[in-house]
Amino acid sequence: MKIEQEKNILDLNLIVKTIKSALPQEKEYIPLHEPYFGGNEWCYVKECIDTGWVSSVGKFVDLFEEKLAEFTGVKRAVAVVNGTAALQICLQLVGVKKEDEVLIPALTFIATANAVTYCGAVPHFVDSEERTLGLDALKLRSYLKDIAEVRGNTCYNKITQRRIKAVVPMHTFGHPVDLDELVIVCKEFHLELVEDAAESLGSYYKGQHTGNWGKVSAVSFNGNKVITTGGGGAILTNDVELGKLAKHLTTQAKLAHRWAFEHDMVGYNYRMPNINAALGCAQLEQLPEFLAKKRQLAKKYQTILSKIEGVQVVVEPSFAISNYWLNAILLAPEHAGKKDDLLALTNDLGILTRPVWNLIYTLPMFTECPRMDCQMAESIATRLINIPSSVNL
Repeated sequence: MKIEQEKNILDLNLIVKTIKSALPQEKEYIPLHEPYFGGNEWCYVKECIDTGWVSSVGKFVDLFEEKLAEFTGVKRAVAVVNGTAALQICLQLVGVKKEDEVLIPALTFIATANAVTYCGAVPHFVDSEERTLGLDALKLRSYLKDIAEVRGNTCYNKITQRRIKAVVPMHTFGHPVDLDELVIVCKEFHLELVEDAAESLGSYYKGQHTGNWGKVSAVSFNGNKVITTGGGGAILTNDVELGKLAKHLTTQAKLAHRWAFEHDMVGYNYRMPNINAALGCAQLEQLPEFLAKKRQLAKKYQTILSKIEGVQVVVEPSFAISNYWLNAILLAPEHAGKKDDLLALTNDLGILTRPVWNLIYTLPMFTECPRMDCQMAESIATRLINIPSSVNL
């Protein structure tokens, strides 16, 4: 039975009390998401220090790439310095050029848009759906029918006359978007699909790990992700040759030689250091346990918070298994004005909660970029709050 409040009245203290009841009572400060080191992290990192192999090459980089590819089911994983660098290289690998437009959700972390601009391309913002919090493929298809035209095998924006080259869905907080529908849109409009899987390590769409639908995809191992390498990211692909090119580009495009410095392309110093990969290897060994614990916490939140009228817990879509990287609640539209009050109450108590990111087109450097009507993204942004989601909770 739901705990009902009077219409247009939301008991914020009740919500805070309920969230608090799911958390360790002995802790005075609860971060939103902190790393957990309970395995071989120290042993592997110490080996790097003891042997001196701490930088650009070493056995842990190779092992981390091998184990990551095995876990996600892709043919090749290339470890890099962070998820943004991974996404930039992904876009370059599918042919994104200067002045191209790249379709990305307005409701995403800034890194998605930044990676597009690093290529000299233009972010083109699209709406999200409430079910997944990610890109709305059906609405995108309808929008493209109005503003785009296909000439030969190339899609163009009829308004700006720029080429629309790719679409980048982001699996928000680990919840996979509806990839089947998006694949159909990409085929119809001749768009490259690049998955921003930064937040979805351990998430599955219809039984297959995210990152397997696009030609390439990007993952993040920032300190607040499901597993961490301190900083770090990876490029995932099922195209072996593209994987080789990704490795080449991210290691300064240096040709193999015993001593000579020969380079055949403009490359990037995006290599993941061995010491970071050592940390990642230890974290990967614990990933199944991490995912199980995060699902337990998500289920607990769903059980206790679903009883409160006016509060909706964000759950995985029916076609997917989410890693529940960050748990989230959505206030009912009529209670959107209470979001900041709830954020203040929880943070005052040492329970770190956060709103979703500012919609990218509201930021000064992106206000002039093309976009569709993002009514749902705007609604979500006024109502969503992330709540503590660490593995050790």
